[in-house]
Amino acid sequence: MKVLILCTGNSCRSQMAHGFLQSFDQNITVCSAGTQASGKLNLKAVAAMEEIGIDISQHTSDSVDKYLGDEWDYVITVCGGANEECPAFIGKVKHRLHIGFDDPSHAVGTDEFIWSEFTRVRDEIKVGFYNFYVEQIQPQL
Repeated sequence: MKVLILCTGNSCRSQMAHGFLQSFDQNITVCSAGTQASGKLNLKAVAAMEEIGIDISQHTSDSVDKYLGDEWDYVITVCGGANEECPAFIGKVKHRLHIGFDDPSHAVGTDEFIWSEFTRVRDEIKVGFYNFYVEQIQPQL
């Protein structure tokens, strides 16, 4: 089973989703990428995942171009904002899904509020991807 998770920058939401899905089943091949990959991870996303015991610090922020020639069982976009462009993946894909989330890296306010946005979105991603795993992946294994 191969899953590619896409967003714009590949620094935050897609990285968290990648970490969660891989934690649910080590036998699934999970990759994440961005249409405009930032080349680095969002440190608050890394910290939010570390807080719950999932280490994504060694992930890389990759361009979607790296994966265009591969075949995927699922390609999932996680762009949630109405003003954000979600990528259209043109590779060999069995299923395309959108599971959208707010971008916590756009949060403004106090440090406490910004952190609360990262943990809120992290928890929403966990639920969304766990439901995806149970409903879509497990029946095929």
